[in-house]
Amino acid sequence: AATLGAARAALAHRMIRVDITRKAYGRTPVLGRIAFEIRRGETVAILGPSGIGKSTLLRLIAGIDSKFDGHIERPDKMAIVFQEPTLLLWRSVLQNLTLVHPDLSEHAALAMLDKVGIAGKAEMFPGQLSLGQQRRLALARAFAGDPAFLIMDEPFVSLDPKTAEGMLALTEALISEVRPATLFVT
Repeated sequence: AATLGAARAALAHRMIRVDITRKAYGRTPVLGRIAFEIRRGETVAILGPSGIGKSTLLRLIAGIDSKFDGHIERPDKMAIVFQEPTLLLWRSVLQNLTLVHPDLSEHAALAMLDKVGIAGKAEMFPGQLSLGQQRRLALARAFAGDPAFLIMDEPFVSLDPKTAEGMLALTEALISEVRPATLFVT
């Protein structure tokens, strides 16, 4: 058991390994052979047109879908930023952050909100925020847990070019600070 724990701890600092041989829905194949590794601090981008299986691949790697042929190794400490902010509309900004990270002190949570530029919004609700501010909250939620592995599924879709550029710069700064292995779909 101690050896398994040490191996998991080493994986959290080493890499993510993906070795998918096949994913199908019924008899319809969706993904063929895909294999790659991502080390902590590295970013891998998956590019391609709509409908080729990028989001399916992310669901497999995140562990949301486990019905595939192959093997995926990933650390337990991971975060996902989805295409939509996926916020709880009946919870405040601060509650949306601390609900996911219950051990995060209020001081640390407020500092994270400040880091992403929405410190003054802590008591507001997601419906009172602009889409860009909601995306900033989603980033705060992802990075507050100091993830070893970060998955980003087109997190800037539907933002205007100026806001998307600012969000990309913010994301790059957070990735540089936390240094997770990052899988980015665009």
